[in-house]
Amino acid sequence: MAYNKVVIAGINTSELTVLKEEEKMALLREIRSTGSKAARDKLIKGNLRLVLSVIQRFTGRGEDIDDLFQIGVIGLMKAIDNFDLTKEVRFSTYCVPMISGELRRYLRDSSHIKVSRSLRDLAYKALQAKERLTVSLQREPNMDEIAAEINEKRADVVIALESISDPVSLYEPVYSDSEDNLYIMDQISDMNDVESRMDELTIRDAIRGLGERERNILYLRFFRGRTQMEVAGEIGISQAQVSRLEKSAINRIKNSI
Repeated sequence: MAYNKVVIAGINTSELTVLKEEEKMALLREIRSTGSKAARDKLIKGNLRLVLSVIQRFTGRGEDIDDLFQIGVIGLMKAIDNFDLTKEVRFSTYCVPMISGELRRYLRDSSHIKVSRSLRDLAYKALQAKERLTVSLQREPNMDEIAAEINEKRADVVIALESISDPVSLYEPVYSDSEDNLYIMDQISDMNDVESRMDELTIRDAIRGLGERERNILYLRFFRGRTQMEVAGEIGISQAQVSRLEKSAINRIKNSI
C-alpha cells in the first residue's frame, strides 16, 4: 500500500519531511533542556513517515487506517518522552518497537478473540514489563529478559503473548529506511538456522575474508542468537544497516564457495 500520495488523519503524506539523525538528536536535546513545544512538534512531524512505515504491517485487519496512524503517533510521542540521550542508539531504532507496541496494545484491546483471564493477565503483565525494559535498555528486550523481569517461566510468557497475537507473515515489512527494508523475520533470533545457512568447516576461510564488523554481526546473530535490533544496539548502528550488512556478508560467503 502506497502512503506517500494520500491523506491520512487529515495529513497529506506527500508533504511530510524526513529529519536526519543528527537533527533528531538536536531536537531531543532542545526538548530535554528547554521543554520546547515547537521542537517537539517538529520532531513528531519529522518522524511521521516512520509511523507510516510501521503501521503497514498492521493493516488488512479491518481497522481504520486513520485510527492506526493516530495510535502509531501516540507510540512515537512515548518514544520521544522516554528516549535516553546518553545511550548510543539511533532514535528510529528505538521508535519502531515503541510504535509497534502501542499498535499491538490497541489491536489486542479491540480484539474479539476470547482468551482465558489468567492467560490474558500474564500477557498484559509481560507487555508492561517489555515496555519498561524497552525504556531502560533502549532496545527491545528478548523473551528471557521479559520472563526474568516478571519472575515467570519463559515458556509461559511465550504462550501468553502468542495467545493475544494475530499471526503475521515473516516477510511483512515493519520499517523502510531509504533502500533498506526491515522485515519481521529480521527481528527474530536465529539460533536454529545456523547449520542450514553456513557450514563452519567449509566456509571458515570465506568468513575470514569478511570485515571485522561483518564477522561480528554474523557471530552475534547466528552464534549468540541475538536479534538484529540487539546487534544494532551493541555495535551502534541502525537495525536497517545490520540487515544490509548481514545479507551482504552471507551473499559474499555464498559466492566464495
